[in-house]
Order: sequence, then structure tokens, then C-alpha cells
Amino acid sequence: MRGAVMYAPGDVRVETLDDPRIEQPTDAIIRLSAACVCGSDLWPYRGIEKLQGPTRMGHEYVGIVEEVGSAVTSIRKGQFVVGSFWASDNTCDICRAGYQSACVHRVLMGTIGSQAEYLRVPLADGTLVATPELPPADLIPSYLAASDVLGTGWFAAVAAEAGPGKTVAVVGDGAVGLLAVLAAKQLGAERIIAMSRHEPRQKLATEFGATDIVTERGDEGIARIKDMTGGLGAHSVVEAVGTQESMMQAVHSTRSGGHVGFVGVTHDVSLPGMDMFNALVHLHGGPAPVRRFLPDLMRLIGDRTIDPGKVFDLTLPLDQAAEGYRAMDERRAIKTLLQV
Repeated sequence: MRGAVMYAPGDVRVETLDDPRIEQPTDAIIRLSAACVCGSDLWPYRGIEKLQGPTRMGHEYVGIVEEVGSAVTSIRKGQFVVGSFWASDNTCDICRAGYQSACVHRVLMGTIGSQAEYLRVPLADGTLVATPELPPADLIPSYLAASDVLGTGWFAAVAAEAGPGKTVAVVGDGAVGLLAVLAAKQLGAERIIAMSRHEPRQKLATEFGATDIVTERGDEGIARIKDMTGGLGAHSVVEAVGTQESMMQAVHSTRSGGHVGFVGVTHDVSLPGMDMFNALVHLHGGPAPVRRFLPDLMRLIGDRTIDPGKVFDLTLPLDQAAEGYRAMDERRAIKTLLQV
């Protein structure tokens, strides 16, 4: 099969790789309908996250089941399925509490690599969710978004306790931040402030439900949020970047008693003790338990209530994955879909 491999920062190649095979009776093999590049893939691409040799890339996936292991009972060959970027059994105590991304048997799909033609999915019964029937082609991008960025943005909004009567601020205008805007809207937030300096992203944030756009960052961004909220700060703030500046901007944009949902993959982030002590905010987040939300999100996609696939503003064939990375790195694209 063909698949993307990162050799070094800035060096992504599509090569011929061994076809996946059933390794455990709980595995499934799917033929990918589409793949994509994630913002978190840019950390190693930029050299911020170190590679341990050539690495297969990708952790978001949708496709058709080709084969299942002998212990798989809930899915069958021929079904269209969506899975999370964490494989999970969905039965352990942690999964049953709704935190499948911390499943005691979890497998990070990025260690297998989904920017390819075929993919082995461990723990298939707990990880994969099938659509009632094969979806039309125009829904595939939205189902693909549900595999990570939609579920992650949704978890961020839930962790921030976005809801009716709330003012929600979103720090980060990548795919996750934009879909956190969509989630806040669906959860009934009264006011949604998207923090963005980029016109195409501002436009999409508005389409997804943002009521206000703030272009300032750092201390200026914090002051602007406070000014817009009577000096108090937002009830709910989503952090969707993962830097020290974005985390502190989120914390200090939140009113006392408010909630921060953080889902940006953190790099060199530390929380100053006295800042946190004095802030009086709730802080919750981490790797999103996408599997918790998948059935509901897939239903909203299937009945066309939401269209998260709009975050894909560049579509390329799999063989041009390197260009997809470049476009996102240079902020020429929000998110790249790879046609398989």
C-alpha cells in the first residue's frame, strides 16, 4: 500500500509500505476513504517534537471495513466506519466513565499511521462506529473531522462547560478551535468569541456560530475579553493551541468560577502556582475522549445538522501529502484532506 512517512522535519514522503494484517483477534482492517493532516502533525514537521527515526504519519481515519478478527462482533465487512485517534476497548472502568482516551488498553493510532490506503485498527469493537448505510461522498469530510478535530473541539467546549447563557471564548483558530466554536453553538452558548487574526478563519468561525471576533493576543487579547464582558472575563474558555502564551491567555480570559477546556497538545507549558491560585478557575482537558461523542456527532453529521467538513480547505491526492503539510505549516490551509 501507499503511505506517508516523515523522515525528518520538513521531510514527508509517500512510499510503498507493507499492507496491514490482522495481528490480534480484536483487530479490523479498513480501506481508507480519506485521510488528513492534523495540526499536531506539524509539531514534528517543525522539529519541535523529536522523531525517533522514520515515522508513519496520521491518526484520523474513516473507511470501509475489509476484514475483522475472530473476536470482533459489532462491525462487519463492508460497513463504513469512523474511529477515534485513540483505540480503546470501551469497556474498562475508565472508558465507562467517558474517558476512552485513557483506556487501560489504549493504542495511539498515530503509532500505526492512517495517512495511507489501508489501516489496522486495534480494539475494533470498542473503537469503531458504523454509519447506518454507506454515506454519500459529500459527507465523508465531515465524518473524517469527527475522528479527531470535531470530537476534540467538542470535548474542549464540554470541558469548558459551554452552554445556555454562557459567554465562550476560543483561543486558537485552527481546525480544533473552529470546531469548538461550532460545538459551543450547538451546546447553546449565548455569545461566542473567536480569537483570530486570519480573515478566512474568521469567516469560517462566523459560519460556525461565532458572534464576535477578537484579533488581539496575549495581554491585549485578555484585556479585550475583559472589556467585552464587563471586566469579568468569559464563563467558558477553550484553549486549542498548546503554548505557554495561549494557556495563560485562556486562564486569564476566564472569570473567577469559570471553566477552561484545554486540548492543545502542550509544549513547554507550565502553570504558575500563584496565578492559578488567584485565578479561581476550573481547568480540565487533555487528549479528547472522542469515542464518547462519536455516536451523537455522527448522527448530527448524518442528518446534516452540522457540517464540520468545512474545515478542510485544501484537498490533495495522498501522493501529494508533502504539499499538504507545507500548506498547513505556511498557514495557506486550515486543514488538508488527502484523497485515498
